[in-house]
Amino acid sequence: MAANGSAASGGTDEKLPIKMLNDRLLVRTASEGERRSTGGIVIPATAQVGKRLVWAEVVASGPNVRSIEQGDHVLFNPEDRYEVEVRGEDYVILRERDIHAVAAPRLDEGSTGLYL
Repeated sequence: MAANGSAASGGTDEKLPIKMLNDRLLVRTASEGERRSTGGIVIPATAQVGKRLVWAEVVASGPNVRSIEQGDHVLFNPEDRYEVEVRGEDYVILRERDIHAVAAPRLDEGSTGLYL
């Protein structure tokens, strides 16, 4: 699956397709601002929680990714990532083996697990 990106070529800004290779995933994380606990308490972005995993939406995947599709939400360790900027938006590049969990509507049939 390909995502559109931009690259400078000869001084002009052209939109070129981006193809992820091998088992790589391109994901978009939510903003890292304030968040709310289930009890309604506002947790500031400066509050650090050690080893907290993060959810992100898959934007593109390489041809060797077997169990994750575009639009899925994946859980990963934010310390194991490479950040990239494409057309002014920040994305993260991950490998399929670095994913801890997948959340997707297609997993409802015949699967067990948590519902988010």
